[in-house]
Amino acid sequence: MSQWGVTISIPYSPKVFQAGVTEERPTQKLNWLTNEPVWVEQWPLSKQKLKALNELVEEQLKKGHIEETTSPWNSPVFVIQKADKTKWRLLHDLCKINEIIEDMGPLQPGMPTPSMVPENWNLTVIDIKDCFFHIPLHPDDAPRFAFLVPTLNRETPQKRYQRRVLPQGLKNSPVICQWYVSSLLAPVRAAVPQAIIHHYMDDVLFSAPTDDLLTHALDLTVSSLVAAGFELQESKIQKMPLWKYLGLEIGRRTIVPQKLAIKTHLADVHQLCGALKWVRPWLGLSTEDPAPVFDLLKGREGLSSPRTLTP
Repeated sequence: MSQWGVTISIPYSPKVFQAGVTEERPTQKLNWLTNEPVWVEQWPLSKQKLKALNELVEEQLKKGHIEETTSPWNSPVFVIQKADKTKWRLLHDLCKINEIIEDMGPLQPGMPTPSMVPENWNLTVIDIKDCFFHIPLHPDDAPRFAFLVPTLNRETPQKRYQRRVLPQGLKNSPVICQWYVSSLLAPVRAAVPQAIIHHYMDDVLFSAPTDDLLTHALDLTVSSLVAAGFELQESKIQKMPLWKYLGLEIGRRTIVPQKLAIKTHLADVHQLCGALKWVRPWLGLSTEDPAPVFDLLKGREGLSSPRTLTP
């Protein structure tokens, strides 16, 4: 960025930004209500799911998201098949862990509204890929997010691992994610004060009065995020209308909620719940209103299993 005469202070600049996670990057330490180890037994998994679990664990090891441990803590893990039935997703049940963590509370009282962007300003929206998996846990907290991988017929000792990055099931992960990404955007805001940057979780909207300023802000942001280890895909950078942002569809002169296609299978309910999370504030709904839909996710059925809502 020397052509702009701007220098950005980046918290961490690895030689290979996708090589893994290190403790050098700043993060926030969790406050615990007790230091007594919590051990929740791992439930049995079928042969097919054990195979999928081992493959996912090996993948996470290579990415530096987990490491081997002898921690006295344990929370069960399980896998669910994705909608296309060709891939699996690793999930970590952190219910008991969340009960003994002090709630950080929200950093923002609500989502930013793009209707405040001046008319005729240029827009760009970026979606940060796998945001949680590029934000490190504090080293003191990592042993408390341990899990074990059971073996078929107990034929070998169980391997045990702990997380090095934010787990998706941790109740404070959204707050830490918001704080972390905001710290990376702060130098960009200072360098390009004429631009408007709306940030919420892993979605960032840029707006500026000219293409040059917009490109400048976007280049600085991409450099900062990539240097901090985040992955960005060109397909996730929206430069032309219609822009999709926080459940909204933004046109040149209109802003409307994105269309929801309600289907009947559990995989569709996952997508619907994600959409409701963004649409709810715009519709003035309380957290209790969509609760029956979220309740459909309870249980261990496959993602292709049908679900029924009763009056």
